[in-house]
Amino acid sequence: MNTPAQKTGHASIIPCLVYRDAHAAIEWLCRAFGFEKHLVVPGKDNTIEHAELVLGNGNGMVMLGSMNDREFGRNMKPPDALGGLVTQSPYVVTGDPDAHYARAKAAGAKIVLELKTEDYGGRGYACRDLEGNLWSFGSYNPWQPPPAK
Repeated sequence: MNTPAQKTGHASIIPCLVYRDAHAAIEWLCRAFGFEKHLVVPGKDNTIEHAELVLGNGNGMVMLGSMNDREFGRNMKPPDALGGLVTQSPYVVTGDPDAHYARAKAAGAKIVLELKTEDYGGRGYACRDLEGNLWSFGSYNPWQPPPAK
C-alpha cells in the first residue's frame, strides 16, 4: 500500500525529537548536519510548537519541538532525563560521510563511533547532538541492492 508521502517521493517515516532549547537545536542541526528549515512554528514563552527540517533533496525530514507538558509531550523525554540513554537513533544516508563528519565535528558534535568503513559496506560514524540525541550518518544505503560478490 502506498502512503501519500510515497506517492510524492517523500519519506513515509519521519523521526520526531524534543529539545529543551528547540531554537538552539534548529540552528545547530542546520549548521552541523546540513538540515534546512522547512517549517518552524513558534509557541508560547519562546518555545517551538513544531518544526520540520529537511535534508538533501528534501525527501528526508525530521520533526522537532520544545519539551512540553501536553498529552503527546508527556510521552517524550530528552536524553539527559534518561541518564543520556536514547530509545531511537535516526540514521541518515549521506553521499560524503567524510565531509559530513568534519562538518559535524567542527560544529561540536560529540563523536561516539569514529568514522570507519564497515565490513558490510558503507562508511559512517555516530555522534550526539547538542542535547545528547544519538545520530548515525553513513554512505550505506539500505535501499540499494548489496554489491555483487
